[in-house]
Amino acid sequence: MTSEHRAGGAATLGIELTPEHPPERVADLAAFAEDEGFDVVFASSHYFNRDPFVVLSRMADATDEIRLGPGVVNPYETHPVRLAAQTATIDERSDGRGVFGIGAGDRSSLSNLGIERDRPLRRVLETFDLARDLWAGETVTHEGTFTARDAALNFEPPSGRLPVYVGAQGPHMLRMSAKHADGVLINAAHPRDLEWAAGQIERGLAERPDERGAFESLAFASVSVAGDESEAREAARPPVAFIVGGAAEPVLERHDIDRGAAKAVSEALERGALPEAFGHVTPKMIDAFCLAGTTETVADRFGAALEHVDGIVVGSPLGPALEDAITRASEAFARATEA
Repeated sequence: MTSEHRAGGAATLGIELTPEHPPERVADLAAFAEDEGFDVVFASSHYFNRDPFVVLSRMADATDEIRLGPGVVNPYETHPVRLAAQTATIDERSDGRGVFGIGAGDRSSLSNLGIERDRPLRRVLETFDLARDLWAGETVTHEGTFTARDAALNFEPPSGRLPVYVGAQGPHMLRMSAKHADGVLINAAHPRDLEWAAGQIERGLAERPDERGAFESLAFASVSVAGDESEAREAARPPVAFIVGGAAEPVLERHDIDRGAAKAVSEALERGALPEAFGHVTPKMIDAFCLAGTTETVADRFGAALEHVDGIVVGSPLGPALEDAITRASEAFARATEA
């Protein structure tokens, strides 16, 4: 799939900033990313980190043009009506720059909270359908995977209709996003995975109503870039461990990942033995699940990824030094997209 699916044709460069740092620090990073030419910033949402909407409010104050939103929230920890109101608040706070990144959430993290991830595809679709109605000023009653009765917002976001990006990895969620959403955040970094995902998205686009307008596919990719290749790859170990721990068997098969090593990673994560889990990460795992290396290496990897998507969201860990990694990622993207 190429950029013909999105308006304008230019590839999108996004970044994921994780609220593992204080809101002021993350807002400063968002401002720095804006200066480095990034188009959109997503604040990731995990119960053990700081609240993404508080951080996004600080980002809105610190930036002028970059689009921003949660990436991604799930409709299990927070009621969908509340998510619609929170995201609309960010849109208002940023003078219409808000985007809505919504996904089913991580099954293991939700289980930590005693939450069952029931009917994820249907719940995600119902959530952003309802959000769109609320943003349009409608009063909504809904009975489905969740209940809302006579729900309405007493303000309207400046955007009117915020762009909805669905976090997706499996075939059904990918196809649903292409049929109903404004974009997709593909949880993958390797061209082999992105090519497979593009095929699923094409099937969804074949059923997409014309009135839904342009659709944008973004690789939500783990990236680790530094001046030193080995330092970049070492910094990739933690996120790669968590990716491996949640990877489906077909994904492991696609990359010929050693199952014993993958099992060792998963078991260590389940015990909370993080250093041990990170130590079990193999070079092949890093190659499969992270775009890691020097600026030149990552530029080549970006170019390969962009054969299948409309843009890239530079995701955790970014690199061993955050500002340096942001600059290098921007440079790598420029090299990958230059005519």
